[in-house]
Amino acid sequence: MLTKEKASLGLKLYQFIEKLYPICRSITGNGVRETLGLIQKEIPLALHEVPSGTPVLDWTVPKEWNIRDAFIKDPKGGKIVDFKKSNLHVVSYSIPVRKKVALDELKRHLFTLPDHPDWVPYRTAYYKEDWGFCLSHRELERLKEGDYEVLIDSDLKNGSLTYGEYFIKGSTSDEILVSCHVCHPSLCDDNLSGIAVAAYLAKSLSKIRTRYSYRFLFIPGTIGSITWLALNELRVKQIKHGVVLTCVGDENHPTYKRSRRGNAEIDRAFVHVLKHSGADANVIDFFPYGYDERQYGSPGFNLPVGCFMRGQHGKFPEYHTSADNLQFVKPEILADSFSKCRSVFELLEYNRTYINQSPKGEPKLGKRGLYQAIGGVDRQASEMALLWVLNLSDGDHGLLDVAERSGLKFDLIKTAADALAGAGLLKEKS
Repeated sequence: MLTKEKASLGLKLYQFIEKLYPICRSITGNGVRETLGLIQKEIPLALHEVPSGTPVLDWTVPKEWNIRDAFIKDPKGGKIVDFKKSNLHVVSYSIPVRKKVALDELKRHLFTLPDHPDWVPYRTAYYKEDWGFCLSHRELERLKEGDYEVLIDSDLKNGSLTYGEYFIKGSTSDEILVSCHVCHPSLCDDNLSGIAVAAYLAKSLSKIRTRYSYRFLFIPGTIGSITWLALNELRVKQIKHGVVLTCVGDENHPTYKRSRRGNAEIDRAFVHVLKHSGADANVIDFFPYGYDERQYGSPGFNLPVGCFMRGQHGKFPEYHTSADNLQFVKPEILADSFSKCRSVFELLEYNRTYINQSPKGEPKLGKRGLYQAIGGVDRQASEMALLWVLNLSDGDHGLLDVAERSGLKFDLIKTAADALAGAGLLKEKS
């Protein structure tokens, strides 16, 4: 059952998605800027413009694309496809076109989903100058022979790639990276959900003192992370943990995709939180496809960046279709995804290493009142937490190591460590 606080948060996240939903986004252009402008109203986001033609690793920043209108008119002059009704109707990065074409030629530029005849697909032509429209398969089947008027009022010219960055300074220079893509048009789960959760995580973390510094990136997929890595190659050594957020608003089980390293601290933290969440969850191994985790985890960087999602990339029917709409994402799921990420960050913040100050034999805990100090429903688990922390506090094991070895929840291990440190039995390793 949702608490009032979680219900309120879920509603705020959903309402933020509602604001972002109508905007036509792509990997460049004014739709991205408008999106980042709305994020700026939530957090003080710094905007960066990288000119078209800029070399970035093995890539080049592309031309900027903007669109004003697009439609198809049937032989009688009626609009059968209208960009102003849904920005999914136009293949992203379509070059400008205005002409009449026969049905056979038109069909070569049309994309549908025969298995889901009422849905409209999402398609792109980023690095190939072409044009096209997306429509439902039922609409396609209704088309009759004749000449059709097609209009795509767009620009593809030199401009820039825009991305947003928000840095929260912690007590150390070690960083946690949170990245999400902002290039998809009206698709709520992929990835307005990731944008909303990331923005509200940044807002919440900015209000507290943290050990780690946090860097939030709102970037176009693939070319955005490649661009950021190219411009920040000397800075990436500060990144100790990272996560890509996407598809975090649907009703599928939570899924964590491990970083390329496979057993980085961020991987272990997510696995631990999901294991003890009391709900079904999936953990999958890294593979070099999907979202920007594969750029951060390319061998030349090998950053410990995993991916947190619910529905997996390309594995749910609504993926990259008009069915990924405002009905597909749920406020309570958004709040749950936010909560799980905050739990992971809290675990990383408190995963300290201690040294037992009375390591020869077991110290007498009763006379120090420690058995009552951390109480709880399960007294035996609380007492075992004390013993596990004492036994593994040898300077080589962090609290997450203790939690994994004992099978106990991290929160209980941390509470035990706090009590033991308060009694003078533990000292944090410097």
